[in-house]
Amino acid sequence: MRLLLAVIVAVGMVAPAFALDSGIKTLKVERGLTPDAQKCVECHADKQPGIVADWAASRHGHVGVSCIDCHSVDKSSPMAAQNCPGVKGTELYVTVMVTPATCGRCHANEVGQFGRSGHHRGSLQYNVKEGLNFKGMSDLIEKHEAQGIEKYKRAPEMAGCMQCHGSKITLGADKRPTKEGWPAAGIGTIWPDGTVGNCVACHTRHRFNIAEARKPAACASCHLGPDHPDIEIYENSKHGHIYNAEGASWNFNSAPDAWEPGDYRAPTCAVCHMSGIGGLTTTHNISERLKWNLWLPESKIRNSPDPLNPLTGDGAEGRKKMMAVCANCHSSLHTENFFQQADLNVELYNEGYFQPAEAMRKELADKKLLKANPWDDEFQRTYYYLWHHEGRRMRQGAVMNGPDYAHWHGVFELQQDIYKLKSIYNKRLKTGTIEE
Repeated sequence: MRLLLAVIVAVGMVAPAFALDSGIKTLKVERGLTPDAQKCVECHADKQPGIVADWAASRHGHVGVSCIDCHSVDKSSPMAAQNCPGVKGTELYVTVMVTPATCGRCHANEVGQFGRSGHHRGSLQYNVKEGLNFKGMSDLIEKHEAQGIEKYKRAPEMAGCMQCHGSKITLGADKRPTKEGWPAAGIGTIWPDGTVGNCVACHTRHRFNIAEARKPAACASCHLGPDHPDIEIYENSKHGHIYNAEGASWNFNSAPDAWEPGDYRAPTCAVCHMSGIGGLTTTHNISERLKWNLWLPESKIRNSPDPLNPLTGDGAEGRKKMMAVCANCHSSLHTENFFQQADLNVELYNEGYFQPAEAMRKELADKKLLKANPWDDEFQRTYYYLWHHEGRRMRQGAVMNGPDYAHWHGVFELQQDIYKLKSIYNKRLKTGTIEE
C-alpha cells in the first residue's frame, strides 16, 4: 500500500488529508492556486513529496504562497531558465535558487536588518578579493588544507566553510548552480543576482518554521566547535541548563514581538540576540545588541555602521539593549555585576595575552625569525590558537555565562600558550635562528 497525499487548497488555507491507496501517489489541488501553481505542486508531490509536505504544513501554504511565487523570475534574470519540464515552452522562467530579493518582497524589514548585520559578511569576507581575509583564507584552504592539489583546491571549502559562511554561487550553461557553490545553506551566500544572505540557514525550506529558528539548534549547526563553541557555552550556562531540562514544553509559536517570558522560562540564542522582548522589537541584525567584537585577534568595542567592518554596530547602545533583555528576568544589580565581570575577562585577554603575543610576533617578524609557512612554525601556530581558539573561548564563555569555557577551555589554556610563546621567542632572539 502506498500513501495517497491529498492536499486541499482553500482560500487562505491549505488542509492536508491523508489516506491509503493501493496504487499511485497522487495529489489533489482545489481552489486558491493558479493553474501553473497547481501543476508545480502536483508534479513535485510525485517527485519530491517531502518538499510538498513541508510546504503544505507551512504558513506559506496556508496563505496560498506557492512554488511559482518564490521560484519564478523575470526572463532577464541571470538565473532565469526553463529547465523544468512544467514551464518549458511557456512564458514562465524559474530557478531553483530563492534569493533575499525574493524574500524581501514580503519580508523587507527582515532582509534590510540582515543586510546591516555581521551575518551579511559571512561569505564576502573570504570569497571576494576586497574581503576581510581573502588571501589568508584562500591560502589556508587551497595551499595548506588542499595541499596545493588543483583538483581538490575547493574541496575543504565546499564541505566545510561555505556550509556555514555561505558560498559564491556560479551557474553552468544550463543556468543551474555548479557544485562549487551549491548546495549550501550558508548564512552569507552570494547569489548570481548580486544579493547576499540566505534565509533558509535558520528557517529551513520548505517549512520556514519560526519555532525552529527560535530554538538553539538553529544556531548550533554553525556556532560550535573549538573556535566558537557557542552552543556548548550555552549548555554550560544556567540558561542552557533550564532549556535542556524543560524547553520541550515551552511555546515557540507566538507571533513576532509577542514571544515573551512566560512562553519560555530562560532565553535561547534568539531571545537575547533577535527577538522582541520588553521594550525591544524583533531584529534580524544579530550585531545590534553587542558591545564587543569577540572573535577578532583583539577585542574592540563596536563602532561602525558598515556590515563589512568587523566592528559593525554601536557598542554602547548594544550593551544597553542587551541589558534591557536581561531586565525582563534579572535585577539591575545582577545584570550590571555580570557584565562587569565579563568585561574584565575581555580586557584581561587583550592586555594579558593578545597584546604581549602580538608584540613578540612583530619583533620576530622584523628580525626574520618566523617561517614563511605559518602552519609549519610552532610560534605562529600557537599564536593562532591563542586568539582563534582559546582566546575566543575565554571571551565568549565570559560574556555568555559558560564558566568551563571561560576558564578551563579558555584562560587556563591561554596561560600555557603565552608561556610557550615566550619560551620560543626568547630562544630565537638568543640564538638568532629558527629551531627545527
